[in-house]
Amino acid sequence: MLGLASYSAEQRTREIGIRKVMGATEGVVVRLLLKEINRLFIIATLISWPFAYYLMASWLDNFAFRISLSPLVFITASVFSYLIAVLMVGYQALKAAGANPAVTLKYE
Repeated sequence: MLGLASYSAEQRTREIGIRKVMGATEGVVVRLLLKEINRLFIIATLISWPFAYYLMASWLDNFAFRISLSPLVFITASVFSYLIAVLMVGYQALKAAGANPAVTLKYE
C-alpha cells in the first residue's frame, strides 16, 4: 500500500503542483489521493471477504472445539487495515502536497 501511495503521488506530481498554483489547499490534494485509495480498498474488501470466510471456515473445521465466525471479525480487520492504509496514504499525500509547486513544475 505504501508503494502504491508513493507511486501515485509521484506520478501526479505535476497535477498536484498545478492544483496548488491554482489555489488548492493541502486538504484538497490529500482528499484527491485518498479518494483513489478508498475505491481500491472497498473493491479489495468486497472481493476478499468471501474468500477469507471460506478459508477460515475450512481451517476451523479441523479443530476439535468449534467456534463460529461472526461478521464482526471481518469488519474489525477491515477497519484496522483501512486505518493503516489511510495513515500511509495520508502521509505520502501530505508530503506531496507540502512540496513547493514552483520546484515541482520546474522539473516537469
